[in-house]
Amino acid sequence: MRLLAENPELTQRELAEALGISLGATNYCLRALIDRGLVKAENFRKSHRKRAYLYTLTPSGIAEKLRVTRAFLARKQTEYEAIEREIEQLRQELQEEGRP
Repeated sequence: MRLLAENPELTQRELAEALGISLGATNYCLRALIDRGLVKAENFRKSHRKRAYLYTLTPSGIAEKLRVTRAFLARKQTEYEAIEREIEQLRQELQEEGRP
């Protein structure tokens, strides 16, 4: 969704390449986002393409993107704090054994 928000003129092929997934998987995912009302596909014409789509996030899509981003950041913050605790515990163990 972030790629579409930043680059609404990406083709499905370009999107697939950027995401590292197949063109078919990209089409399937885009259709699902469109069906859920999170993305809108509009036809537009360009000189170097006979037919192309402009993919834009709907207001619902923007809200979903924000929700997913918040959840991702919360999960990463929790992981970071767990790693910090583990590092501190390992440092204490090393100090107890007389190692720097």
